[in-house]
Amino acid sequence: MKVLQVIDQAYRTTTEEQDDTILWLTQSMRGAGGDLMVLLSGHGVHYAISRERQPALTLGTWRQTQPAELPRDIANLVESGVPVYAIQDDLEERGLGGLALQNGVRPVARIAVAELYEQADQVWHW
Repeated sequence: MKVLQVIDQAYRTTTEEQDDTILWLTQSMRGAGGDLMVLLSGHGVHYAISRERQPALTLGTWRQTQPAELPRDIANLVESGVPVYAIQDDLEERGLGGLALQNGVRPVARIAVAELYEQADQVWHW
């Protein structure tokens, strides 16, 4: 069964979490043999151009010592064979259209998204 993970929110971790929950879940599912695709849409397209680890967060005397490494997470997905797409229209709407995408992230026009949905047996929207 092929699953399309649609991620349209970005930077939604809590202070205790080290990674975006859905990227972590997708990596775990892939490691267990899942047949997956990822579509970054809406604010989620920020992950397609992210180049640096998220900065550490300090709240009072507490410090997040293991902040999210979203570029690593996306790279790991691509390297494991998970196709990762970013909606070009959403990149452009956010002023990100001229920036280079992370290696392996493929731009897709909004009009072509239906084709991705057709390739999947299930679509999980996050």
